[in-house]
Amino acid sequence: MTTHRSVVAGVGHFLPERVVPNQEFESFLDTSDQWIRERTGIEERRFAADGETTSDLAIQACKAALADAGLGPADIDLVVLATSTPDNTFPSTATRIQAELGMEEGFAFDIQAVCAGFIYALANADALLNVGLARRALVVGAETFSRILDMSDRGTCILFGDGAGAVVLESTKSNGAASECGILSVDVRSDGRFRDILFVDGGVSKTGTVGQLRMDGREVFRHAVEKLTSTAKTALQEANLTGAEVDWIVPHQANLRIIRSTMKRLGIPEEKAVITLGKHGNTSAASIPMALSEGKSAGRIRKGDIVLLEAIGGGLAWGTVILRW
Repeated sequence: MTTHRSVVAGVGHFLPERVVPNQEFESFLDTSDQWIRERTGIEERRFAADGETTSDLAIQACKAALADAGLGPADIDLVVLATSTPDNTFPSTATRIQAELGMEEGFAFDIQAVCAGFIYALANADALLNVGLARRALVVGAETFSRILDMSDRGTCILFGDGAGAVVLESTKSNGAASECGILSVDVRSDGRFRDILFVDGGVSKTGTVGQLRMDGREVFRHAVEKLTSTAKTALQEANLTGAEVDWIVPHQANLRIIRSTMKRLGIPEEKAVITLGKHGNTSAASIPMALSEGKSAGRIRKGDIVLLEAIGGGLAWGTVILRW
């Protein structure tokens, strides 16, 4: 029986110019480059310039992804943006991306699932392509987390950075064989009982302010390893795959210890991880597409590879997408 499968046709990313090394925090926090590296794996991150918005970063990432796919804006009929730092409360930042790219057809919307946002965006785009509401989608993760950091809190402000990544997702005919390229399985979860261990203490209806990021790092670490391991195993089972068949894990780039602990539980060697955390920091919903873009451009991720994407963020929300590149 002929069906459809969503295939990655192109990928790209964009980083702001300003590099913020760990040493910059030493001037106003009780911390050090060594302390940050040992506990997180982060060496530096990028911060957006004054006046540089989430959509500015996203648009450049989309242009790079379109160029990689050999397509133009007229070939796209859906934009799904994952972000927790939109340009405005409304309209959706995705509609600005749509306009700035010159798209006059199709539809665009935002998704907010914090660091798991790109997984949720892929899941939604895949579903919309599969039911025929679109043929090609730009699935984007873009953040300017530097705007919501408390620079007096060394437990959070050292972790995050700004950036954007995008993939072109294309619906293709398929006979359902696992050997064909495209998304093979999706698993998404959330549990609102844990919403208070990672949150922003502001909002339109609650305080009328933007607020700043707050986190219970110990609790987030514990839940991250447990839940990322579980969702990856579920998605592997749904795809009829084992960990040994995975060529690459592209995880959310939050903390090197989380990545290592999760991979150990999955029995997948660390050299199979695409890790960009050291140079990017935690870019929330942008981290996975940025790592995908760098992994492909470095010649690591190649056609036919089995790639496992996984992320967890505030909500708590988490999930996994497995695809054949």
